[in-house]
Amino acid sequence: MSPTELPVTDNLFPGFRLLDVATPGARIRVRVGGEGPPLLLLHGYPQTHVLWHKVAARLKDRFTLVCADLRGYGDSDKPKGEADHANYAKRAIALDMAEVMTALGHERFCVGAHDRGARVAHRLALDHPGRVIRLATLDIAPTREMYANTTDAFARAYWHWFFLIQPSPFPERMIGADPAAFWRKKCGSGSAGMTPFVPEALIHYLRCFADPATIHGSCEDYRAAATIDIRHDDEDGGRKLTQPLLALWGANGIIGKCFDPLALWRERAQDVRGHALPGGHYLAEEVPDLVAAEFESFFGEAA
Repeated sequence: MSPTELPVTDNLFPGFRLLDVATPGARIRVRVGGEGPPLLLLHGYPQTHVLWHKVAARLKDRFTLVCADLRGYGDSDKPKGEADHANYAKRAIALDMAEVMTALGHERFCVGAHDRGARVAHRLALDHPGRVIRLATLDIAPTREMYANTTDAFARAYWHWFFLIQPSPFPERMIGADPAAFWRKKCGSGSAGMTPFVPEALIHYLRCFADPATIHGSCEDYRAAATIDIRHDDEDGGRKLTQPLLALWGANGIIGKCFDPLALWRERAQDVRGHALPGGHYLAEEVPDLVAAEFESFFGEAA
C-alpha cells in the first residue's frame, strides 16, 4: 500500500512531507524530507519524531530524512498490549521501521536514534543486518546490560524504568490523572530543565501524551524491555552488531555517570566509537548543532 500524504499543520519541519505508512504491524506516522542517502531518525520516551526538528533543519541538504513515530507513540498506531508484550517488543517495532523504509523505497539506510528509539535501532540492526548500514545512539547503553548493572544511583535517576513496567493498568491510571504534569516532571527534571523544548514542539508532545492509548503503549514499551526484549537478547547467544556504531551521551546526564557506555556497547557490537557531548539527556534539542555535525561526519563516511 502506498503511503498516504497528510496536510502539514505546523512549522517545525519546513519543506517536509507528513505521511502515514501502513505496515503489517501498525500504521506509522512519518515526516520525510531532504535529499541524499536515506537516514532514519527514531525518537525516545515520552516524545515523538518532532524531537528531530532542530537536527533535521541542519541535515536536510545532506540526507533524505525519515523521522518516524514509534508504534505506541505520537500519531502512530497504539495497539493494546499482549500478555507477553510481544507486540511492543523492539523486534516488532524494528520490523515496523524496516517496512516503512521499504514502502518509501529505501532498501539500505543508516539509523540515528535517541533513547527508546535507539533500543529499536539496536534490534533493527541485529534483525536486518543487510539493510542497516550504520547506526548512532543518543544517551543509552544496551538495555539488558543497563538492567543487569543497575545501581542505587541509576534506579533513583531512572525511577520511571521501574514504575512503567508495573502491571497494567496501575501506571496508566496514575499517569492519566495528569499526563501533562507527568510529562513535564519526566522531561523537565534533567540538567537543562524545560529549555530544550520550543513551544510548538511542547504543544505537540503534550497533545500526543494526553491520549490514554499513548500512555498505555509507552508503558508496554518498557514492559517489553524488561521481559521479552531481554529474552531476545539472550537468544542472540553473544552475536554482535557488525555495522559501525557511534555512541553519544550527555556529559550532564546519567548514562556516563552510572555506566561505561563504550565498554557496554563493545559487548554488543564489533565496531564502536563515541564520546560525551556537553548536554543532558535530550541532546537533539539541547545541542542540535553538535548532534548534526556528529551525524553528518559519521553517516557521511558511508555515503
